[in-house]
Amino acid sequence: MKQILIIDDDIYIGNMLEEVLTRECYRVLRAYSGTEALLLLENAHPDLILLDLMLPGLSGEALLTRIREIPVIVVSAKVEMDNKVALLLGGADDYVTKPFDIRELLARIAVVLRAKTPAKAVLSCGDLRLDTETHLAQAAGKEIRLTRTEYAILKLMMQNPSQVLAKSVLLERISADTPDCTESSLKQHISNLRKKLRDVSGRDYIEAVWGIGFKLAEKS
Repeated sequence: MKQILIIDDDIYIGNMLEEVLTRECYRVLRAYSGTEALLLLENAHPDLILLDLMLPGLSGEALLTRIREIPVIVVSAKVEMDNKVALLLGGADDYVTKPFDIRELLARIAVVLRAKTPAKAVLSCGDLRLDTETHLAQAAGKEIRLTRTEYAILKLMMQNPSQVLAKSVLLERISADTPDCTESSLKQHISNLRKKLRDVSGRDYIEAVWGIGFKLAEKS
């Protein structure tokens, strides 16, 4: 599960972001000033930082120069183009202006995390394998041919093997690979995928979590 550090002294915005990110299956850390963030980063290494600029004490601009090897999305009310350009050239991975649309911010977070995650040619969970170049899956040593949507679903689940993925999260994160999948068709695609895996191995690799979504079964 990816971890995101929110650095913002605005309690309302920070609480809103924490609630949304937690619902989207991210772990969240909080810091309310630049100095607090520096102390936190001595012992923590989040996968992404959401950084406000107008912080008490050490400013966001100054803090950015001291962050190493962690992608940063600046989330600020400063709209001047010179500010944006300087920060992007100074190490920020993206810049979102307040007020923002939460769907856009979530999409930008997903893009930055995907770009910073080294791609693996073959994903493996127990005896389940998925070749991300050929799109072929194997269960119990037997090959399975997947549709485009089935591949996208299985790939996302294998990239997050211990995570329960809500239907909304599944739809959002597979949209780039399979834009034709809809909320009404998602359940059928997952049912077809589960059947293909079960037919070659005799057991379920995907389990439904009632009222939440789906995840890889523990035995995988």
